[in-house]
Amino acid sequence: MAAARSMYHERPDYRVDLLARTNLVTARLGELLLARSRACLFVDEQDHGLAIYFPEDAVDFTRLESIDHRTVCPFKGEAVYWRAAGSEGPGIAWAYPTPFPQVARLAGHVAFDLDAVRVTVGAGVFTGVRP
Repeated sequence: MAAARSMYHERPDYRVDLLARTNLVTARLGELLLARSRACLFVDEQDHGLAIYFPEDAVDFTRLESIDHRTVCPFKGEAVYWRAAGSEGPGIAWAYPTPFPQVARLAGHVAFDLDAVRVTVGAGVFTGVRP
């Protein structure tokens, strides 16, 4: 696979908004809890909709196995994938280990396929801090 090449220079108007939230978010595959955190990034990408990225330390990697599949997003970088442990199915989670500088906060976070994994968003917690 060719090295990931950023397209921000050609599309400086393209939006990938990274929104830190304190909502309690969980990801389940059937009844299996895959991830739980109050420190997720809600990623609203133009033309792709919403994705929720969990901090890596909130993900139960014993329930996932890495697969030899990579994709390149021209606005985030090269993605790596995991599938459900013990399955032959496709990837249900991905991450950008070395994202482009414009979305550097994605490093250390994992997202789940919202069509394959049930992700629920609970209430947030007021931190007393206003940006």
